[in-house]
Amino acid sequence: MEQSQLLAHCGSSKITREELKVIPTPAGSATHQPLPHFEIVGALVETLSFRQISVVREEYAVTGDGMKMFGVLDLETTFDGCRFSVGIRNSNDKSMRLALTVGYRVLVCDNMAFHGDFTPVLAKHSKSFSLIDCISVGIDRMQRNIWAMRWCTSAASFRSQSEDRPFGHACPSGQLDAGTVWAQHIADLKPSPVRVFLADPPALIVWRGPARSTATPTWSK
Repeated sequence: MEQSQLLAHCGSSKITREELKVIPTPAGSATHQPLPHFEIVGALVETLSFRQISVVREEYAVTGDGMKMFGVLDLETTFDGCRFSVGIRNSNDKSMRLALTVGYRVLVCDNMAFHGDFTPVLAKHSKSFSLIDCISVGIDRMQRNIWAMRWCTSAASFRSQSEDRPFGHACPSGQLDAGTVWAQHIADLKPSPVRVFLADPPALIVWRGPARSTATPTWSK
C-alpha cells in the first residue's frame, strides 16, 4: 500500500502538529481573516473523528516565515489495498486559498503542486468565513465521493474477474434510491458498459450489457 507524499524542498521544513501551535498568525483586516494553521488541522481531525474516521499518519511543513502550511493525513479508511488520504494547504499572506484534496494517493508540495482525486474544499479567507462550517461541508463531500470511488473500483475489479459471466453481480444490501454513476472513466470496461448503482445502506450492483453493445448510456434515478 503506497503512502501519499508531502514534499518540502522549496524553502519549507517539516514539523509536527504540536509545533504548529507556535507558528504566529498575522493580524486580520476588514476583508481578510488569517487562520491559525494549528486550528485548521485541529478542526479537520475533529470533524473526521465525529464521523468515525481516524488518522493513522500525518505530516506537515511550513515556510520559513510561517505564512504557508502544507500537510498530508492518511486515513484508516482502506479499500482493495488502497488507503484514502487528505491533502491540506493554507496561507495567511493571501497567496492561496484554504484547500483540501482527497484520493487514494495525494501529492502535496511546497512548489504549489496539489494533487488528489477531488477537491472538496477551496475557500477564501473572507471576513465572514466559518472554519467549522467549511470543514464539515468538505468532509461530507469527501465521504460521498469516497463511496463513489469505492464502487467504481469494485466494478473494475469485478469486470476483470468475471469475463465469462453473462450478467453482472449483485450484493443485495438495500434499495436503490441514490441514483446511478456511470463508470465511463474505466477504459478497460469497453465495449461492455458497466453501471455502478449507489444504494443506502451501501451495496454494489453491477450490470454488464452485451459484449458488442453500442447503446449510449443514460442517467437514471
